[in-house]
Amino acid sequence: MHCTLYIVPTPIGNLEDITLRAVRILQEVDTIVCEDTRQTIKLLSHLKISKPLISFYTQNQLKRIPQIISILKDGKNIALVSDCGTPAVSDPGYYLIKEALENNINVVPLPGPCALITAVIASGLPTDSFIFLGFLKRKTGKMRKELEEVKSLEKTIIFYESPHRILKTLETCKEVFGENANVVLARELTKKFEEFIRGSLKEVAEQMQKREILGEFVVMIETEDQKIGSSEEQK
Repeated sequence: MHCTLYIVPTPIGNLEDITLRAVRILQEVDTIVCEDTRQTIKLLSHLKISKPLISFYTQNQLKRIPQIISILKDGKNIALVSDCGTPAVSDPGYYLIKEALENNINVVPLPGPCALITAVIASGLPTDSFIFLGFLKRKTGKMRKELEEVKSLEKTIIFYESPHRILKTLETCKEVFGENANVVLARELTKKFEEFIRGSLKEVAEQMQKREILGEFVVMIETEDQKIGSSEEQK
């Protein structure tokens, strides 16, 4: 019996960024699997769509997966969405997608909003090669080790960070990459107060200490090794 799990990106801020195809899929599926039903209801209300919802987040995903797979096996179509952006990118979804594929269920990804890509293309940092770390480890020692492992890759390093941890994380980055490494912070992407904060790690850290910190961040770092590699290629 035909069934499909659709991976549907949702706006990261500006509701106009929903695609026509995403709207159509959300209208057509039988059920929507979402991270926070309250957030998804806001989007669906805006789109004038009403569908059964199944909550699916990190703490309950292993419990929910058998239920969702069962619905799919009954021939129903399901859309997987997150609170914002692309599902399974630093977001619940990987295990469900993996299980669906192992059960020979059709998985169809839709292109759409993603904070990672939106930030890096406007960063002014090299985009030909980058590495995405998601959210870094919480403990400082583990965070430092994670960053040390990618320091010499000559790639733009990108990760997400929360407002209450950004100052501490910038200090750790200064220790690992040096205070002169270029960094760009992107916040409130696609929203009214969208902002890119650019400079050296020292400059940006000092600036952030003097201001109110709101919104989650995309952090992008150009390492000293990356600069050296680029200069040598131009010779």
